[in-house]
Amino acid sequence: MGYLNHNQGYREGLLETRAVIKKDNYAVIVPDGLVNNVVPEFEDCDVTILGSPRLGARFVDYLVTLKDQGGNTQGFGGDGIQTFIYVVYGNINAYAGDEKYELSQGGYLYVPADQVMKFENNNNNEDSRVFLYKKRYQPLEGHKPEVVTGNVNDLKAEPYEGMKEVLVQDLLPKDIAYDMNIHILSFEPGASHGYVETHVQEHGAYVLSGRGMYNLDNEWLPVDKGDYIFMGAYAPQATYAPQATYAIGLEEPFAYIYSKDANRDIEL
Repeated sequence: MGYLNHNQGYREGLLETRAVIKKDNYAVIVPDGLVNNVVPEFEDCDVTILGSPRLGARFVDYLVTLKDQGGNTQGFGGDGIQTFIYVVYGNINAYAGDEKYELSQGGYLYVPADQVMKFENNNNNEDSRVFLYKKRYQPLEGHKPEVVTGNVNDLKAEPYEGMKEVLVQDLLPKDIAYDMNIHILSFEPGASHGYVETHVQEHGAYVLSGRGMYNLDNEWLPVDKGDYIFMGAYAPQATYAPQATYAIGLEEPFAYIYSKDANRDIEL
């Protein structure tokens, strides 16, 4: 139910949801029940705010559906805020400063914190959907990130920690100038993490395909295409959720795009 599936009004049966929210720890947010947020500068768009400081994250993730000529042409990010956009489906024009990038499904653009990102739909009056991210940049003396763009369909997928059934794609350079990275992790049905991870990094993940069972703080939860998962860091204001997954289902890999803070020490 809700605006994403254009299904509103009374539903048959009882009200129920798979969504689980453990503030400052973890969350599974499902498409059924998402609401459309009105956010300034986003014109002719349906916007859902997913991960945010109100949930316990030190970043903000959005799911944005661009209608007709919808987008944000006033400016997103900049003034210390770095941004990233990924096309879930459709075609868009995205801009880093005055430079234009035409992005189709799987396309992405990273814009450093000293520039503003703009974007607009370019899909012949059909909707496009994007996964959008912003985070305050942690500067490192002598290093400066650059604009990065590409398409995941052109990236080589590498075995994750030696497991050929689990593949990872790095969307940003492995360069210390960047204080975060964006990855796509893909599990063939039946594959899993090699161990339950416990670390200081926090994640925001959007499921692109397939299904999985996800261990979050030792609770096994079902996740599906279109779900969003937040995994907090162990910090004074957050209890970190140990996390791992098994891919389930028969038809397609379980894959998700996710952010990870990186390349910085902890500030006191």
